[in-house]
Amino acid sequence: MPVAYESDPATEKLAKLEEWFKAVGGPVVVAFSGGVDSSVVLAAAARALGPSQVYAVTADSPIHPRSELEWAKRVAALLGVNHVIITTSELEDENFASNPPLRCYYCKKAMVQQLKSVAERVGAKVVVDGTNSEDLGGRRPGYLALREEGVRSPLAELGFTKSEVRRAAKLLGLPNWDKPPMACLATRIPYGQRITLERLKRIEAAEEAVRALTGARQVRVRDHGDIARIEVGRGERRLLFSEEVMDEVARRLKQLGWRYVALDLEGYRSGSMDEGLADKLSPKAQHAV
Repeated sequence: MPVAYESDPATEKLAKLEEWFKAVGGPVVVAFSGGVDSSVVLAAAARALGPSQVYAVTADSPIHPRSELEWAKRVAALLGVNHVIITTSELEDENFASNPPLRCYYCKKAMVQQLKSVAERVGAKVVVDGTNSEDLGGRRPGYLALREEGVRSPLAELGFTKSEVRRAAKLLGLPNWDKPPMACLATRIPYGQRITLERLKRIEAAEEAVRALTGARQVRVRDHGDIARIEVGRGERRLLFSEEVMDEVARRLKQLGWRYVALDLEGYRSGSMDEGLADKLSPKAQHAV
């Protein structure tokens, strides 16, 4: 897929990303969610090494919305890379299902074993993911697991910011360049409350309903037992400022089983469920380029 590297701050880093993959060599395994970050990594790897040398590995799991799997299929097909879809069973792991603050650590540890299995099968020299430099400032126990297992994060290593990743995705012609970020559905459930398939399906249905009824693109429905707490993008909160819209959103979410439906006045912010934790587990101290 041709790219015209015009004068743009993101183009130099995009060229460096391709050089990064050329230096590493192929084959390479990419942990591929279908989001913008991992799509840029995947596209750069395909350009640098050739699509046949790149293996995109995507999890088919109830903790991820089905729409994310469809995005992954679409982008992988567009880039012509090898797409490996693996089935994961996080809910069978008590370390995950019991929903401790280190839930993501255990999840990533198990996921990496499957990534490594694919890498061994195809003779891949390295496993990479889509973590960018700004991700390192938040609470990321999952990232610590990736580091322990030797997974590389080229976007973080090269200092890509979120905006630079999106610009690079646009330059590469990726259809998801402006797609809102999406975390796993388990992040909607407070720590210590059990994660079940029923809760995950209800959350996914609720978020689809809020998007359809409001037009908001960035949506989270946090499941606080009998209360559904809705977060939408800060610039999208006005989309709910209608009695008719609010009534219909409340009706639909109550049909899904919640007793009360609330709008978070602050709007969406990444990691809102982490706000009460004393242990921040920021990976910046562990990350070395």
